[in-house]
Amino acid sequence: MSQRAAVITVSDRSAAGERVDASGPVAVAALRGRGFTCDDAVVVADGADSVERAISAEVLAGAKLVVTTGGTGVAPRDQTPEGTARVVTRVVPGIAEELRRRGAEEKPAALLSRGIAGVVDPYGALVVNLPGSPGAVADGMPVVLSVARHVIDQLGGGDH
Repeated sequence: MSQRAAVITVSDRSAAGERVDASGPVAVAALRGRGFTCDDAVVVADGADSVERAISAEVLAGAKLVVTTGGTGVAPRDQTPEGTARVVTRVVPGIAEELRRRGAEEKPAALLSRGIAGVVDPYGALVVNLPGSPGAVADGMPVVLSVARHVIDQLGGGDH
């Protein structure tokens, strides 16, 4: 049975219809390509409240993997990590650290990403924040996918 994943694009401009979401479809395609069931990306405005609501809704709807794109930087409205932190019950820092490490090899500005990764107990879901650029999502999805099924299996009671 295919596991359900969800992608949430966090962008004021995309939510207002001023810019097409270019990063969400990259994450959706990567997830579908690895056998996850994944609807098109949900687009929400920047801000911790909207991020918290969107992640919570996807987890409650049964998503075992939620990937967010955007809102991880240092601008005042970049509050994706804060909204995510309200939902995750345990942080998995190694995922975010690896995303920043790999990103910085390409672009030093990747060090400014404040994205986090963590699990949502007792729902058995993994949530990972990615930066908003399509390139960062394309580079980050292999990292997420390299561990996602193992994490989901562990959360479901699987053996190490």
